[in-house]
Amino acid sequence: MDVIRILIVEDDLDWLRGLTDYLNRQGDMTVVESRSTAEDARALFSQAAPSADVVLMDIMLQNEPAGISLAEQAFLSWGAKVIMLTSMEEKDFIFRSFQAGAIDYQIKSRFEELPGIIRAAHARQSAINAAVSEQMREEFRRLKRLEQQFKIKEVRDLITPTELQVLDMIDQGHTQTEIANRFFISLRTVKIHVGHILKKLGSPSSKDAAQQLRNLGFFERGSSQKDNEIKKEKSD
Repeated sequence: MDVIRILIVEDDLDWLRGLTDYLNRQGDMTVVESRSTAEDARALFSQAAPSADVVLMDIMLQNEPAGISLAEQAFLSWGAKVIMLTSMEEKDFIFRSFQAGAIDYQIKSRFEELPGIIRAAHARQSAINAAVSEQMREEFRRLKRLEQQFKIKEVRDLITPTELQVLDMIDQGHTQTEIANRFFISLRTVKIHVGHILKKLGSPSSKDAAQQLRNLGFFERGSSQKDNEIKKEKSD
């Protein structure tokens, strides 16, 4: 039976001793190293050969969230599975720990669950904690919103107001001839506008370009306007 080698980074020495004793009684795991300061842990992770399979990392060391950067160092230098330890659900710190490479976290008051979490981490079976999973989903949603806002600004910087009007007409299903008649311009001018649009957006067709902008939130029309357009089409 393989024995899981554990490193604990914890600045509460009494809790460190108690946790070490508890884990060493499990039979299939042993605490091979421990560090109580960020400096000592950083020096250990700088060693070429990893001494542990799983790292239990206190997020807060000497009243600073130094465990987050140490988790990244442990992951990058050793390839270790890092489990964060915390006294409370500090969601922002926990999320940043996952970004740094941690694979799980545990509230210290529920230390009796740690052996199972350590075994799952060592076997690469750890599931993301539900609270952290929700935090990650919210962060991804925020990043998606920022990405869309950036794309909208990028399009507004590229496309002129006239070109945007032309695309709006295309999105409504109007032909280039109809667009020319609507704006009292020549068909050749409409074709030039369309050519510029396709070049700027890198789209294969004007309909594809219009759809691209619609997906970003352009051309949103209320239900009453849509109804009027349908009535107009029927009367035509």
